[in-house]
Amino acid sequence: MTDPDSTIRPGTPRLVGRDADLSFIHSFFGNTEVHGAALLLSGEAGVGKSAVLDAVAAGAVRNGVRVLRAAGVQFEADISYAGLNQLLVPLFDELDVLDNPHRDALRVAVGIGGGPAPDRLLTSTAVLLLLRLTAAETPLLLVVDDLPWLDRATNAVLGFVARRLVGSRIGFLAASRAGSDSFFEAGGLTEHRLAPLDDAASAELLALAHPEVSPAVRRRIAAEARGNPLALVELPVALSAEQRSTLAAVPTVLPLTERLQAMFASRVAGLPERSRELLLIAALDGTGELATIEAAAAGRAAIDDLAPAERSRLVTVSADNRRLSFRHPLIGSAVVELATASERRRTHQALAAVLGDQLERRAWHLGEAALGPDATVAALLEEAARRRLRRGDALGAVTALTRAAGLSPTAADESRRLAEAAYVGVDSSGELEDASRLLAGARLAHPGTGRQSLHAAAASAFLLINQDGDIDTAYRLLVGAIESGDHGYDACDEALVEALHLMVLLCWYGGEPALWQPLLTFMDRLTPEPPELLWVIVRTFADPARTGPAALPRLKELIATVGDDPTRVIRVGTASVFADRLGEFRFATRRLVEQGRAGTSPVRRHLGALMHLGLDYFHLGRWDDAAELAAEGLALCTDHDYRFFAWYFQYVRAAVAAARGDAETAAALTEEIVRWATPRGVFGARFFACHARALAALGSGDFETAYRHACALSPPGTVAPYVPIAMWGTMDLVEAALRTGREQEAAAHAAAMRASAMAELSPRLELLVVACEALTTPGEESVALFERALALPGPERWPFDAARIRLFHGERLRRLRATSEAREQLTLAMEAFERLGAKPWVTRAAAELRASGMAPASVRPGPVALTAQELQIATLAATGLTNKQIAERLFLSHRTIGTHLYQIYPKLGISSRAALRDALSGLDLDREE
Repeated sequence: MTDPDSTIRPGTPRLVGRDADLSFIHSFFGNTEVHGAALLLSGEAGVGKSAVLDAVAAGAVRNGVRVLRAAGVQFEADISYAGLNQLLVPLFDELDVLDNPHRDALRVAVGIGGGPAPDRLLTSTAVLLLLRLTAAETPLLLVVDDLPWLDRATNAVLGFVARRLVGSRIGFLAASRAGSDSFFEAGGLTEHRLAPLDDAASAELLALAHPEVSPAVRRRIAAEARGNPLALVELPVALSAEQRSTLAAVPTVLPLTERLQAMFASRVAGLPERSRELLLIAALDGTGELATIEAAAAGRAAIDDLAPAERSRLVTVSADNRRLSFRHPLIGSAVVELATASERRRTHQALAAVLGDQLERRAWHLGEAALGPDATVAALLEEAARRRLRRGDALGAVTALTRAAGLSPTAADESRRLAEAAYVGVDSSGELEDASRLLAGARLAHPGTGRQSLHAAAASAFLLINQDGDIDTAYRLLVGAIESGDHGYDACDEALVEALHLMVLLCWYGGEPALWQPLLTFMDRLTPEPPELLWVIVRTFADPARTGPAALPRLKELIATVGDDPTRVIRVGTASVFADRLGEFRFATRRLVEQGRAGTSPVRRHLGALMHLGLDYFHLGRWDDAAELAAEGLALCTDHDYRFFAWYFQYVRAAVAAARGDAETAAALTEEIVRWATPRGVFGARFFACHARALAALGSGDFETAYRHACALSPPGTVAPYVPIAMWGTMDLVEAALRTGREQEAAAHAAAMRASAMAELSPRLELLVVACEALTTPGEESVALFERALALPGPERWPFDAARIRLFHGERLRRLRATSEAREQLTLAMEAFERLGAKPWVTRAAAELRASGMAPASVRPGPVALTAQELQIATLAATGLTNKQIAERLFLSHRTIGTHLYQIYPKLGISSRAALRDALSGLDLDREE
C-alpha cells in the first residue's frame, strides 16, 4: 500500500518546511555524487516521507544521478522478489554484464527467466554486482518507499546490499512508517526521523494549499493537524464552503476525507463496541476527564474497556491525573466520523446530563444534541457566550452566539444574537470576514432588528472603517443608532456601553474636536452614572491636557484591579496612554502579547497590546524593542486584514527612525500614513505623522520644517484641545520656534503648557513643561528652571527626553560661560544619546562639547560635508556679512539663513560666527590633502 504521504499539492513550488531535512539528506549522500551510503527515513503516517523521497530523487536526477525506485504494495507483499522486480526493471536490458551464474539467478528471481529458485546469497550478490557495474558509469540512487510492505525476499536482498555500499557510487534511501514491523534488518544503518512540521511551516503549507480558507479556520486546522502535512492539506477539503470561511461554522470535531479515514479510521473500526463508545464520549467531551467519561457511559462501559485502544496506541490513559488523551487529535475525529448521527446526539445528551454544574459545557452539548429550535437551549448558549467573553474567549463567544442564533425560535432573537456575534467578531476575535457574514445573516433573518441593533451598528461601523477607512460615515452610523435606540441611556445596557467605547475611538481617529460633543452629551445622559472605565477613558483620552488629572485617582484603582480579561487590559491601557501610566501594568500587556503569539488571545487585543507596548517602549528608550513590536503588529494587520490599524505601527517605526536620524525611512513611513489617512478623514493618524515628521526635522537640523510640522500638530500658544498627542510635541515646537528666531511663539507655547493640566497628568509631561519654561526664560533664571526640571523624580526613565533637556541645559550654561557645568550636562546628554543610537543628537552634543573646549573621546570627527548652499552661506558669513545682507544676496529669508548657520556650526565643530573663517580654512586644507 502506498503511504498517503504527499506534503504539497500539485503546483506548489517547493516542499514546505523540509529545508533542514533535505539539507541533511543531501549532505549525507554528497552534493553532486552519491558516495556509497544508506539512509532510512521514518515518521508517522502522512508526515511527508514520500514527498521527501520525491524531492531527493528529483534533485539527484538534476545532478546526473541515475535513480531506481520501488514502493511497497500490500497485495504484493507475499510475492517473493516483487519489490526487486520493481527496482530493477530499468536494468533488465543490462543483465548481460554479469557472469552467467549471477545473471541466471537474478533473471529467475525477478521473474524474467526460468529455473529452480535461486540461492538467496547468490541473488543478493548478483544484485550488488549489477548495481556496482552500472554505477561505474553513472552514479546510482536507490529510492524505496513503504519499506515494510515489500516482500520478505526483497527486504533481505536490500538489507544485504545496503551494508555493502561503502566505496561505491551507490546510495540507498528508504522510508518506513515509525513503529511498523518490517522484514528489513535496519541494525547499524543511519536513520533520520521526519518530525511534524513546526507552526510556521504548517501555516505556510495551509496558506499555499488552501488560500481560500480564512486565517481563523486555518489556525483551527493547524491545531488539529499537529504538523501532519497530509492532515493540513486534506482537512480543509472535508469542510463546506461556509466552514472554510467562517470559524463559528466549523464543527467541534473536524470531519475527515477518505484519505484521512484510511489513515486513522481503519485502526478504530476494529475495536470492540464498548471501547468505541468510550472513545466517542471522550472525543465529544474534549476534556479527557475519566470521571466525566465514566459517568456519561452510565454503566454501559467501564474504563477497563479502553485497554484495546491503549494496546493499539490510539490513546494514552494517565493514572496520575485520571485523563485520557488521543495520540493524535485526528484519531478522535475518526471515532466521531465512524459514529452515526443518532449515536452522536445520544452521547451529547449523556454528557449534558452529567455536567449539570458546568453551564458552558452543558449548554454546548445540549446545543449539539438539539434537532430544532429550542428557546431554553438558545438562552443557555447565550449566557455561555457572555461568560466566555468575560474571560477573553472571543472566538468561543462568537461560536456560542452563532449556535444560539441557529436554535432561536423567533427571527428577532436570531438576528439579535447574530448581530452580537458579528460585533464580538470585529471587536475582539480578528475574523472580519466571519463578522461580515454574521452581520449579513442578522439583516437577512430580521431586517428591522438588523438595522436598529446597536451591536449591528457597531459591527457595521467597524467593518466600514477597516474596509474604506471612512470615519465620517462610520461615525454618523453609530451616532444615529445610539440616538434612535430604545436603551433609555441605561448604563447597564451592554450594547450601549460597547457602542460608546467604539465611539470614543471613532472620535479620536477623526481628530476633530466637534466629534466629541455628541459623545459627551451621551455620557451625561447615562443613568444612574457612566461605567467607571468608560468615564476614565473619556477624560484621559479625549482632552487629557484639560480633563485628565481629575480621573487619575480612579485610573489608579483600575490599574490595581486590571486582571487578565483582554478587553479590560486594553481599555485600561487606552486610558493610560496619555497619562503615561502604561508601565504600571506592563506585565498584563506583555502577557497579552504572549497569549496572542500563542493563539490564545483575540487578534484585536493582541494588536492593542502591541500598540501600547510599542508606545511605552519608545518613551522608555527601548527603541529596538519598539521597532520589533511594530513589525509584528504590521504583520498581524496584513495576516488578518486589519488594514486600518497599520498606521499605528508605521508611526512607531517612523518615530524610532526619526529619533535615530534615519530621515529617509521616517519620511517614507509618514508619507504613507498621510496618503492613506487624508482621503478617509482619519486626521488623528495624520497628527501622529506630524509628530514623527517634526522629530525627524529637528534631528536633521531643518528647524523651519520642524516648526511647520509642530504647528500642524498644535498652533503656537495653545495645547490643541482633543488632540492629545499635541502634548508630546510641545517641546519640539518650542525648540523649533527658538531655533528659527520665533521667541514670542516659543514663550506663548510654554505659557500655554503651564496653563494646561499637563504637569499634573504625568511626571514626564511635567518634565517637558518645566524644560520649555526654562528654554523660554533668559539668563541665569533659566539655569534654575533646568535644574528644577532635572530634579523631578526619575527623569532618566525617559532617557531621550531627559537627554534633550540636558543638551538644552548645557547649551545655555556654555553661553553663560559656566563651562565646567556645561561640560557635565553635555557629556551626560551625549552618553545617553549614544546609548539610544540617536545619531543627530550625538553630533549636536559633541559639537557643543568641542565648543566648550572639550574634545569628546567617543566621537571622532570625520570629513566635513557641507552642501553647496551651506558652503556659500558660510563663506559670506565669514566675510562679516549679517544674516539680512546674506539673505538679500541669495534671495532667501533671514530666518532661513539663520537655520542654515545653525546646521553649519556643528558640522564644522564651532559655535559662533567668529570661528567660521578658521574652520573654512581648515576645510580647504582637508580637501587639498
